[in-house]
Amino acid sequence: MMRTQPLKVALLGCGVVGSEVARIMTTHATDLAARIGAPVELAGVAVRRAGRERAGIDPALVTTDAIELVKRDDIDVVIEVIGGIEPARGLILSAMEHGASVVSANKALLAEDGSTLHAAAAKHGVDLYYEAAVAGAIPLLRPLRESLAGDKVERVLGIVNGTTNFILDRMDTTGAGFAEALDEATALGYAEADPTADIEGFDAAAKAAILAGLAFHTRVTAADVYREGITEVSAADVASAKAMDCVVKLLAICERGADGQSVSARVHPAMIPRSHPLASVREAYNAVFVESEAAGQLMFYGPGAGGAPTASAVLGDLVAVCRNKLSGATGPGESAYAQLVPQPVGIARTRYHLSLDVADRAGVLSQVAAVFAQHDVSIDTVRQQGRDGDATLVIVTHTAADAALAATVADLRGMDIVRDIAGIMRVEGE
Repeated sequence: MMRTQPLKVALLGCGVVGSEVARIMTTHATDLAARIGAPVELAGVAVRRAGRERAGIDPALVTTDAIELVKRDDIDVVIEVIGGIEPARGLILSAMEHGASVVSANKALLAEDGSTLHAAAAKHGVDLYYEAAVAGAIPLLRPLRESLAGDKVERVLGIVNGTTNFILDRMDTTGAGFAEALDEATALGYAEADPTADIEGFDAAAKAAILAGLAFHTRVTAADVYREGITEVSAADVASAKAMDCVVKLLAICERGADGQSVSARVHPAMIPRSHPLASVREAYNAVFVESEAAGQLMFYGPGAGGAPTASAVLGDLVAVCRNKLSGATGPGESAYAQLVPQPVGIARTRYHLSLDVADRAGVLSQVAAVFAQHDVSIDTVRQQGRDGDATLVIVTHTAADAALAATVADLRGMDIVRDIAGIMRVEGE
């Protein structure tokens, strides 16, 4: 039987995502009520600056006093889409203290201080849902948290930032340099005016922390994630990848340690074979592989950002949270029982692609190979091209520890015969 009294929702933020949330709540109100078992009513919208018209939103609902809004006793659910650490953290904690469940898309806050938010939700008997924080509309976090709760996840590997994927895709398909591809991404609205969070890997690192925490039942913060962006990826790197029938992607990789007591999480550009399913992920799309003991390989694919896709994930969480409210229950909370230890990146083992400019004379290859052997880095393939007294060595290693490769590179830089190390990149997916 349908409850007639509405569940009241406060919306924090009315930008690209927030305005879409408000629109869908209004246009799909009848369907949402039928799915939940009660109407949902937008009871207030907190913004930084009032005064301008917001399509489809009653101006009487708009306020600049977010604190007062979340403290209202009649608010059942708070949707937070303002982003950043503060004031979002304080507003969420205040909302929970006053009995409201929370739906958030705030990856940065969840990656930095998710444990505090989960603890507050448990203390006050409310829900904290955040499907929209990772990979936009793609159903990913709930499968990790619920569908795979009885399985053992070994690895999560994927593309979780649409801006960087668009840039790298353009570099691959058109031969453009990084700056040119970034300009195109900005013109098309895929990159922010300040793209630092995307191109330097901060956005992907926050998402990797959230994924690792859910997959391995361990608290992982953004500070535990090794991070490299794509600003150093050159057209020559992309061309080298093509020569190997590979493509360059910014990957988020979360793995259970072989010792069973540790976990690693890293974000960096890598070459992957064009035969790998992730190689075909084009433009601003996201895709994530989850590898588990019983289920095997699962792939999740779709639009990873944008107003409507992200709002879809927010509304899915809203339906779940409202259903819990009606039944007097709460959904799954934080699961951090495993307490795995985050590994430093130096312990991680990866294949590498290196491009060395060297003197073109007898014995160079043997001298270079000796340095690799000294640090127990095994060479898989070598390609040598000579020109005007110089040569280029393109080397692909077998799997080696990052620390060993770093020591190898340091020694190579000190050799007279090595003019320059033109490119170093990890190789994944083989």
